[in-house]
Amino acid sequence: MATKHLRRMLVFFSMAFAGLGVIACDAIGEIGGGDEAYKIGVMESVTGPGETYGNVAVQAKQMAVDEINAAGGVNGRMIELIVEDEKCNAQDAITAYRKLTDVDGVKIILGTSCSGAMLGAAPLAEEEGVVMFSGLATNPDIANAGDYIFRTSMSDAQVGVDTGNVLWADGVRTLATITEATDYAEGVRRTSVEQFEKRGGQIVGEERYASDVTDFRSQLTKLLGANPDGLHVAAQSEFTGGTIVKQARELGYEGPIYSDIVPIGTTALEIAGEAATGMKAITADLDPANSKAQEVIANFRAKYDYVTLPWYLGSAYDDVYITAECLKQTEDDQDADGFRDCLYDVSWSGAIGSNYSFDSNGEVVGLSNVVVEILPTSERTEDNQGYRVLGPAPTE
Repeated sequence: MATKHLRRMLVFFSMAFAGLGVIACDAIGEIGGGDEAYKIGVMESVTGPGETYGNVAVQAKQMAVDEINAAGGVNGRMIELIVEDEKCNAQDAITAYRKLTDVDGVKIILGTSCSGAMLGAAPLAEEEGVVMFSGLATNPDIANAGDYIFRTSMSDAQVGVDTGNVLWADGVRTLATITEATDYAEGVRRTSVEQFEKRGGQIVGEERYASDVTDFRSQLTKLLGANPDGLHVAAQSEFTGGTIVKQARELGYEGPIYSDIVPIGTTALEIAGEAATGMKAITADLDPANSKAQEVIANFRAKYDYVTLPWYLGSAYDDVYITAECLKQTEDDQDADGFRDCLYDVSWSGAIGSNYSFDSNGEVVGLSNVVVEILPTSERTEDNQGYRVLGPAPTE
């Protein structure tokens, strides 16, 4: 299963270098159509560093749309997704935004996958009164991006606090960090380091790398030479996250490794193999007791024959159903102000949690992170996603 997923993702990855653009909706799943369909924009990292979870988000959204349309749509009207590739960077996000708004005329955009893409396009959306609603982008600065910007993804500010507390509770006093040079990864590193140093920890080495780098041995050798108590990996892509973990172990590092959601994805764990065993990550996770979450995962696996990063999958899925609820109220896909006001008022229970809502900054409230630990390869299954949940992060 993991091998099948890796092959699929490598195909998507190679498409980026071949210059291929967006994947059309009808290539992903059947959509409701007709002149009366509600047209909703989607901006995700179909190619680029975030392509593994960007494609998961597109597919999860299309699955939700298929379900809604099969049940009669929204007030009898179908939903149509118009997908553009933000390629996990600000400039391509602006290009995708301009196409969706200027050519397709949409006023509601679901996305982005990547924080840099959101921070690039959000100023335009705020100025022009276009809603951007992300299930994946996590950089803390997005909280201040404007009145039309919302997300179900939790801010890296909380990930950082939780990471710093876990490091301290585990007895780590000196830390080395290796970070992909993107807004998302830098947000994770910055907030984690702030909390770790607040607790009394010391950073003994830090390295950053470009997204196209594939060999990290030189940087890791430098970091490990400082003899840190722990290594923190903040990666934008599963490919780099998994490779860093693998190469760190190949260089003889035996200490603890800490990360967040991306390096524990299916592709990252397949690349890292046994080297990832014991790695801890702070992430949101779908509650096994949440029947809706388990139903969504089962349906996604049946439809697409793989699952990776299930929380991102569930977040993207919930965003479509929240969108449908707000369209029921506004009955107009051009009424961005009405849609915005609906999001401020909504309380939702879905795949990623129960009774969550949005604060005055469009930040999701009512959700929390957990600490997970990667299992040995012999114990990793489709059901456990390769890790076990240790519980909530310590607060002291």
